[in-house]
Amino acid sequence: MPPVNCSQETFSALVEEALKSIPRIFRKKMENVAVTVAWESSEDVRRDLGLSRQDDLLGLYQGLPLNRRGADYGNVLPDKITLYQKPLLAQCDNLESLRREIRKTLWHEVGHYFGLDDKTLRRLEREQVKTVRLSSRREK
Repeated sequence: MPPVNCSQETFSALVEEALKSIPRIFRKKMENVAVTVAWESSEDVRRDLGLSRQDDLLGLYQGLPLNRRGADYGNVLPDKITLYQKPLLAQCDNLESLRREIRKTLWHEVGHYFGLDDKTLRRLEREQVKTVRLSSRREK
């Protein structure tokens, strides 16, 4: 599958669209967090996460999760969610699949911001897929 061809401007617009798709109740609680785009993860990031060059890293949350902050938390640099454009493009063969993958990746990283671990996020993602499949069957 050849990767989708997408300009930086279009990719950034898709990220902004995905950010706006997060329910308002959650967006309102997202304080002091920056959402950024990078071409791909750095060697330092990959090493820190124990990833090889062949592993795809689509996104990364860096910061202290909301559920681990104490009353004295403050005066800190923003938390950061980074979406990695190159591996996201490589996984998608059209703009619609890229839109879905950006949204899925962003929501995953937002889940980390709220304190969910990978195991919980994977379970929730599987449940979401099942719900979508069930609703599409009902529509037929």
